[in-house]
Amino acid sequence: MTLLVQKYGGTSVGTVERIKNVAARIKGCREQGQDIVVVLSAMSGETNRLLRLSNEITTRPIPRELDVLLSTGEQVTIALLCMALHEQGCEARSYTGAQVHIRTDSAFNKARILEIDEQKVRSDIAQGRVVVVAGFQGVDQGGNITTLGRGGSDTTAVALAAALKAEECQIYTDVDGVYTTDPRVVPQARRLERITFEEMLEMASLGSKVLQIRAVEFASKYDVPLRVLSSFEEGEGTLITEEEQQDMERAVISGIAFNRDEAKLTILGVPDQPGVAHQIVGPIGNANIELDMIIQNVGADGTTDFTFTVHRSDYQKALDILRKLADDLGAREVEGDDKIAKISLVGVGMRSHAGIASTMFRALAEEGINIRMISTSEIKISVVVDDKYLELGVRALHSAFQLE
Repeated sequence: MTLLVQKYGGTSVGTVERIKNVAARIKGCREQGQDIVVVLSAMSGETNRLLRLSNEITTRPIPRELDVLLSTGEQVTIALLCMALHEQGCEARSYTGAQVHIRTDSAFNKARILEIDEQKVRSDIAQGRVVVVAGFQGVDQGGNITTLGRGGSDTTAVALAAALKAEECQIYTDVDGVYTTDPRVVPQARRLERITFEEMLEMASLGSKVLQIRAVEFASKYDVPLRVLSSFEEGEGTLITEEEQQDMERAVISGIAFNRDEAKLTILGVPDQPGVAHQIVGPIGNANIELDMIIQNVGADGTTDFTFTVHRSDYQKALDILRKLADDLGAREVEGDDKIAKISLVGVGMRSHAGIASTMFRALAEEGINIRMISTSEIKISVVVDDKYLELGVRALHSAFQLE
C-alpha cells in the first residue's frame, strides 16, 4: 500500500465542520488503498489566542512554560479528528509529539528535530489505523515539551515522511498550489504543476508564504517529495521535488516573488580601508538584525558608500545604530528609506539562458520604474524599487516573461 503523510493547516481544521470534512477526505484515501499518517496544526487563531493569554500574565514568559502552553492547541485538533474518523468508521489513534518520540534539542520556542522513533507509528499502520500526530511540537532529552516555531507543523510532517520513507508529503492548506506569483496582484497568475526544491526555497525566502522554509530545506535534504494541495477543492496541486533531467529545457522563469516589508539604509563617505564592512555590519548583526541585499561602491575621493536592506520592522533600530557609527567611522552622512519593495525572478532555467536581466530591466523601464538596487544569484534576480510601483512591476514582469 502507498504511504502518504498529510498535513492540514489551521484553516483546514478551523471549525468542527472542517474537521469532519478532513476526516471524510482521509477516509476516501483509505478506501483507495492508501496508508495515511496525518499531521495537524492548531485551529486557525488558536496559537494567537494562547499567546494573548500568556501576555495577560507576563510579557516575558518562561520559554519552557510557553511551549507547554502553545503545544495544547494541536492536542485539541488531533483528538477531534480521531473522534471524527471513528464516527465515519475509520480506526485512528492520536499522538502528541512526545508520545510519538519526536526528539528535539532544547531550544524552547524554536527547537529543531534531532530524530524520530517511528516504530509506534509503523505498528499502528500495520494494524490498519490512521495515525494522527500533533504538529509543531516535540520533546527534548530531558522530557520537556518543545515547539518548533511558527509554521513548525510543516516541518513535523516532512520529518515524519522522511523517517517513514513515505511516497509523498502532502501539505493541505487554503490555496491549491504554488503560483507564478500572487493571484491577488496578477489575476492571470498560473498554478505550477511542478517546481524544484531550490526554486521553492527562493520563493519562500523572498516572501511566498505557501510553505515554511525549514520544511522545504528538510524535504530537500532527505529528498521527500512535497505536494501543496487545497483542503477545500479537488486538484493535483503543485509537486515540489528534485530537478530531473527532462526538466532542463523547462520555462526559464518559474515565478515572481516579492516582499513589501523592506527598508534600505546607506552610510556615505566611509574611509575605504580593510575591515570597514565588518565595522558596519558587526553592530547591526549584534542587534539581531538580519541584512539582505548589500552593495558597496568606492568613490573617486577614496571613500566608500555602503548600502544594505533590512526588514522594515528593524528599520529604525538599524538607522539609530548607523547614526552612532557614522561619527566613529568619519562618515559623511546616513540615509534611509522605508518605502521600498523587492521584486525577484526565480527559475532554474535561467542558468542556461542569457538575457534574463536585460528583459527584466527593459520591462521595468517601459513602465517608468526606477531600479534602486540589484542582486543576482544562479537562479534569482532581485531588484529594489519604490513600494508604490510594486504591483505594477510584478504585472509587467509576469507579462514580459509570458507566465500567464
